Amino acid sequence: MSVRTLPLVFINLGGEMLYILDQRLQALNTSEDNSEKVMNDIVGTMFSKDFMDELIKPQQLYSHRTLKTVLTRLAHASIMRLNPASMDRLYELMVMAFKYQVFLCPRPKDLLLITYNHIDTIREYVKHTPVVVNQVDETHRKIIEVYSSLPEGEFQLLRQTLLIFFQDMHVRVSLFLKNQIQNPNGRFALSTSGPVPHGIDVPGLIRMFDRKGREVRRCEFPTGGSYSSPVREGCFELHGDRVIRLGMNMYTINHPEETHTSKAPSLLMSKQLATKTDDTPNLLAKEELNLLARLMGSMKAENMPETGFWINLFTTDQEEEEEAASDGAEESLFGVINIQAMQDEQVATELARIAGQFAEGEETPGNLSSSKGDDLLAMMDDL
Repeated sequence: MSVRTLPLVFINLGGEMLYILDQRLQALNTSEDNSEKVMNDIVGTMFSKDFMDELIKPQQLYSHRTLKTVLTRLAHASIMRLNPASMDRLYELMVMAFKYQVFLCPRPKDLLLITYNHIDTIREYVKHTPVVVNQVDETHRKIIEVYSSLPEGEFQLLRQTLLIFFQDMHVRVSLFLKNQIQNPNGRFALSTSGPVPHGIDVPGLIRMFDRKGREVRRCEFPTGGSYSSPVREGCFELHGDRVIRLGMNMYTINHPEETHTSKAPSLLMSKQLATKTDDTPNLLAKEELNLLARLMGSMKAENMPETGFWINLFTTDQEEEEEAASDGAEESLFGVINIQAMQDEQVATELARIAGQFAEGEETPGNLSSSKGDDLLAMMDDL
């Protein structure tokens, strides 16, 4: 596991969050003053010097649950408030967008291109606030300083850590489904053709050398795709007739309905696996999160207004059920099955009694892990 993954994950997920918030604030006709203040507050907290200095230190990547807790507190560093359902959908959309961008990277080192493009777009959101722009520029400089000198092997390890982080997330996104980027089961449809990364040979050739390094024989093998030599070094990836730039804003005000996630029965197992992974105790991560909480909490308390506003970024479950009743085409397309489970009253009483016994017992490492987010939120609220 790479100890340099956390800063890239935080910056890129934070960038995706700002993309979505900007698009939805415009779609909801939020006043320009409120929208600008939301962006300035979130970006100012996200790129604060003390916070970034602590974040950029070598450390293990946090779990999904822990990252969502930190990002929730980041979203609430402004006058805006999100309900839990909106934050859950927001996090899923952020992760799936970043996951797809990682898959598009022709080589591990191109992960930096995603981060640089996110930083450049974030800078545009706060371009009228010089203090916040300076914070973004300083973070950009630190990322270049830390990551540009890493060897190729470290970038390969970083990419592997990201793929492990993403492996249980298969949430369907309407924008990806519409453009046939994603399959109905939530997995991405990746092309096996096109140019190879810059500096890499086209696959299909095996060369054998003797002890003195001289080539003695070569043979070919089928690659299962159609590859070509790269035209030039860059950060573009072909997908069908479209050109997708890594890390760029894929949301527009013209397509507000496409920033939705949809849940399917096939996701239940992957989400259960992700929950099991999140229950692994990590006391060091808890202490690091508490430090980040103090840093974020102190910055939040400086000029926090008395009033704020709540917004719903996505439709609620009740609204989705009403839409599903009026439009069953999509449901039949993906084979969604609704199951109603009836629970016996006696069984429910017995389960409640057993759960009460566990609650009265001593705290276990699993309990420590599950309460990690609560500790973080409590500490931030106190600050």
